[in-house]
Amino acid sequence: MAPLAQPAGPFALGTFSALSGPSFPGLVADGRVADLSGCLDGAPRTLREVLERWEHHLPALHTLAGDAALDWRDLEELRVHAPVEPRQVFQSGANYRRHVIDLEIAHRAPDDPRTVEEARAEVAELMDRRAAEDLPYVFIGLPSAITGPYDDVVLPSWAEKPDWELELAAVIAKPAHGIAVEEAMEYVAGYTIANDLTDRAGVFRRDMPAIGTDWLRSKNAPGFTPLGPYLVPAEFVADPDDLRVTLKLNGETMQDESTKDMIFNVARMVAYASRTARLLPGDLVLTGSPAGNGMHWGRLLRDGDVMEGAITGLGVQRTRCVKEDA
Repeated sequence: MAPLAQPAGPFALGTFSALSGPSFPGLVADGRVADLSGCLDGAPRTLREVLERWEHHLPALHTLAGDAALDWRDLEELRVHAPVEPRQVFQSGANYRRHVIDLEIAHRAPDDPRTVEEARAEVAELMDRRAAEDLPYVFIGLPSAITGPYDDVVLPSWAEKPDWELELAAVIAKPAHGIAVEEAMEYVAGYTIANDLTDRAGVFRRDMPAIGTDWLRSKNAPGFTPLGPYLVPAEFVADPDDLRVTLKLNGETMQDESTKDMIFNVARMVAYASRTARLLPGDLVLTGSPAGNGMHWGRLLRDGDVMEGAITGLGVQRTRCVKEDA
């Protein structure tokens, strides 16, 4: 049963199923869900199919949200899945100023001659230079790592330091390649919540340090990206660059930061990813995670931990950690 969490705006979108049965794209309004496969032109079977004709379907979605004659179902009676199945996931690292500084301090070598203040100043200078040179840090994630917003998260037996990273995710509405920052927001259908879990022990290769980061192993285990609960249309999010990102671990607040702290905002992230790749409807652009991860607190994820992630107007996801060999 899904916890009730009303998103911003008169309606949101998601993927749902009865406790037994196939999933369907759903329209969420006032705690109720309508199956869009029987309401929209073309009978879309997935939310990605809705997004592939986003500009055509959006006016109809506004109308349907107020249609009392639809076959509305109680949200609490349905299983909530990840709202969309993307073909591509673009992930961002080092995109919140305070988070980057905290990670730099946490990963300092024991023989680092710099003081804490000197290290912070150097990292701040580096981030200013990155912002001026327009060089976000973007890499590719696997869609197979995505799981639902209320599903258990399995911690692999090999993951030595599993950590949380709550993030704002932009959902792409139409193909985009080589677009300008000024037009990037026209390609965003809406937003959802992603928790981009990371095994900190696996980020850097131990056998060949010169290779650098190993994102396959550290970030892409099955279920390492809880997504949702909803896709909230962009028009209902007043300012994606001023939203509160909050993660609680077992009821204790660990992350609580505004997207104002991002070095590169949503438009710059989407435009930058499109310089190299061709973004497709339903793709995700994750915008990085703020300060307050487990490395900062010296407390990594364990069997039985419960994470509750919220972003202003996008609802709440709640996932429980289960050790693989438990």
